[in-house]
Amino acid sequence: MRAMAAIVKTPTPNLSRNSGSQAPYFSAWARVLLPRVPVMFSRALALLLLAALCKPALALPQAWLEKLERLAQQGAQAAVPPQASVTVEVGSPDPRLRLAACEQVQPFLPPGQTLWGRSRIGLRCIQGPVKWSISVPVQVRVFGPAWAASQPLPTGTSLQPEHLVRQRVELSADSSPAFQQAEAPLGRVLQRPLLAGEALRASQLKPRQWFAAGDPVRLLVAGNGFAVRTEAQALAIGLEGQATRVRLESGRVLQVWPVAERQAEVQL
Repeated sequence: MRAMAAIVKTPTPNLSRNSGSQAPYFSAWARVLLPRVPVMFSRALALLLLAALCKPALALPQAWLEKLERLAQQGAQAAVPPQASVTVEVGSPDPRLRLAACEQVQPFLPPGQTLWGRSRIGLRCIQGPVKWSISVPVQVRVFGPAWAASQPLPTGTSLQPEHLVRQRVELSADSSPAFQQAEAPLGRVLQRPLLAGEALRASQLKPRQWFAAGDPVRLLVAGNGFAVRTEAQALAIGLEGQATRVRLESGRVLQVWPVAERQAEVQL
């Protein structure tokens, strides 16, 4: 029993104290190694994304590109105003495409697509082992004379002759039409600021009010092969470029487009 008690009373090493003394070494290694895992993962992911972005574009034969450019030029010229010029830049189709060999291709304009600014043209194989059809991006730039700001103009400016200059601008740079009329839109008020040299467009002007609610309105009703003028009463204000409603003498209510002082039009 005395021998057993001696064994029990024998002091043993404090393992927790030893591990505590080694803790700084373990924590130091953890600080060095652990952060590297997400860093290495991020770098690998970035390399994969870069490789995907740098994937070579699908190269079309030069003869196909020339056909696409000719169609774009023809389509754009049909819609451009007088004294305007057109430049066309054909882009590359989706690089993921794998096109079968084709002996003869045909460019085409997709339904509802207009060749103005950023657009697309179709290209299909009409003679080959596999018939296919793809879409190719094009950039159509149209340049022509229009009114532009001769100086920086803030919002609320009432346009005067010294504010505007007629010069050649890129008409296709915006979907809103530029002012190309021979007469400057003097007296109109800017609802957005203009930079010097920037083309003046319809969306940058406050719409004019052609009539108020309750005013009598001279209405042009046009349809297939006919046009009739009649009187109506405005049910709401008539702002330029915005649809409104009028009531005919018969009581019928129509949606119309204000076009001038107490005048509106509607297509039936």
